[in-house]
This record gives sequence, structure tokens and C-alpha cells, in this order.
Amino acid sequence: MTTANSLAFALQRRQLTLWLAALIALLLLSLTLAITLGPVRIAPQQAWLITAHEIGSFLGMDLQPGDWSTAQFQIVWRVRMPRVLLAALVGAGLALVGVAMQAMVRNPLADPYLLGVSSGASVGAVSVLAFGALAFAGDLALPLGAFGGALTACVAVYFLAYANGRLLATRLILGGVAIAYCLGGVTSLIVLTADQRELANSILTWTLGSLAGTRWDELGLPAALLVVGAALLLTQARALNALLSGEESAATLGVDTTRTRRWLFVLVSLVTGVLVALTGPIGFVGLIVPHITRMLVGAEHRRVLPVAALVGAIFLVWVDVFSRITFAPAEVPVGVITSLLGGPFFVWMLCRKNARERLVT
Repeated sequence: MTTANSLAFALQRRQLTLWLAALIALLLLSLTLAITLGPVRIAPQQAWLITAHEIGSFLGMDLQPGDWSTAQFQIVWRVRMPRVLLAALVGAGLALVGVAMQAMVRNPLADPYLLGVSSGASVGAVSVLAFGALAFAGDLALPLGAFGGALTACVAVYFLAYANGRLLATRLILGGVAIAYCLGGVTSLIVLTADQRELANSILTWTLGSLAGTRWDELGLPAALLVVGAALLLTQARALNALLSGEESAATLGVDTTRTRRWLFVLVSLVTGVLVALTGPIGFVGLIVPHITRMLVGAEHRRVLPVAALVGAIFLVWVDVFSRITFAPAEVPVGVITSLLGGPFFVWMLCRKNARERLVT
């Protein structure tokens, strides 16, 4: 490695370290403010004291309750804290999946729901609500049904995209769109034929995506999956760079594109399926965040992946805050806010791309 290359590499590492430090600090600040903001305002120091007390109690420390009311404790620890943490986990997970998805299919407009995962999850959730499927699972029936539907959709898309011993990017997109349309029709059919007046409202609320009612016991699985998924993607950063550069370039670099896409497909489907099962479909996060991240740190995936996870977490935490306080006491589903932001962002991307093409020509 030449001296110039060494200096450039050291500069990039320093810039990445600064970005990560700044984003981690911003995430901690965002989590704190998100817990304090709402119809009932909580002082930031009060939120930290309650959190420190509960963590200490969990670790076996004999701590005396602080100067807070039962209502403040319930709001901070039982209501807002798990919700805010789930928003961060889901935002980070969807951002990582979006980065992987765009590299896998070589399409900057791809997002996690392109594979029909959300449509499959919707069928599973509607089946639970309409027919009482998986009633034996109790409160877990809805997320289990949604995950089962998402997994079924992923398997169907996989077999549609697999041809001649290869998993083709173009067929992944076409198969995902086809499955999404079919399953969307199934969801509509179930809603229209079910003899339940409240079903449509329940389905609408779920399909718009919501973080309301999050419990502590729902955080373990997405947290573990996020850590494992992020670690796996970081080990494959070079392969993601190669996929993004094209089939021939990837083959020249020794990357088995079919094998890489196969395991990426499994990982993307698993993470998306779990997140959709917990929150319902929350669109555009996996589309917006990767592009913002590349504007900040470039296209190299060893930089993009960790930064995208932090940006995605911060983004969805604040989207959830707006969904709670903008129309209080009513609450707007998170998916509505992300759609309102994602639509204009999508249009802006297209206009920006057209402007670049005109400059080139």
C-alpha cells in the first residue's frame, strides 16, 4: 500500500469514527427526548433516574425508590421506554436490510418490502384477526401469524427467482412484485368476506404500522437479530461492494453472486419478517436511510452499514415522536408519517437522477 493510500485510508477511518461518535451521541439524546416528550411531559433527569433505578434493581442492587410518582414511573418505564427502544431497533434493522437489498438487486430504489414480505405478513395477520388462527398462542398469535405469512411469501419469491441454478436479481424483483399483488388480493378478499364490522379497522391499523403497546418482552428477538444480522453483513461488506458493481466485476473479484444473494435473501427475509410481525409494515425507511447514509460517508459498505443502522434508529425514533404528539390526543400510525416523508423523497431522488443525466449529456 502506497503512502498516499495509507493516508487516505487513515483519513477515512478517522472520519468514520467521528461520524459514529456523533451519531451515537445523537441517538442517546434522541432516546432521552423521545421518552420525555408526549401528552405528559417528563423531565429528562427524571427519566434517567427511573431508568438507572430499574437497571440497578435488575442487577440485584438494593435501591430505594426515587422522588417520582407511580404515574411517572408507569409512563417512563412501562409505556415509553420499550416503545422508543423498539423504534430504534426497527429503524436500524430496516435501514440495514435496505442497504443489503439495494446491493443484492443492484437497484437504488429497492427497499425491504420489495420481496412481498409485508403482503405475506398482512395475510397472516388478517387470518389471525378474521378466523382466530393460532388462538392457542394468545397475545403472540398476531406476530406469529404475521411472521408465518412473511416467511411463506419469501419462500414463494425464492422459488420464482431461482432459475438454472442461479438466483437472479431481476427475477427477485419481478417475483416479489407478483407475490405482493397476489397476497394483497387475498388480504382484501378476507376482509370483504369476513362477517366482522370491526375487522376492517383492526386491519387498517395494523397495515399502517404502529409501535403502540410495545412490551419489554417483545424487544429480545429483534435486538438479538439486529446484532447478528449487522455482524454478518459487516463480514460480507466486500461482497456487497462487488454485487453493487455488477455481475462481471463481482465474478472477477471472486464473489459467488448466486450463493451470496441466496444467503442475503434469507437474512433480509428473516429480519424483515420479524420486524413486520412486531410492528406491521413501516415503509420507506429502508429506501430513505441508505441514500442519506451514502451522502454522508460514500458507498463503501464497511462505512455504510454501521452509519445506516444509527441513522435509521434516530430517524424512526423521531418519526414515532411526531406520530405521538402532532395530533395528540389522537395518534397517527408510524407508517403514515414515513409514507408522507418517503413519497416526496422518492420524487426528489428521481428529479436528482434526471438532473445528473442531463448534465452528463
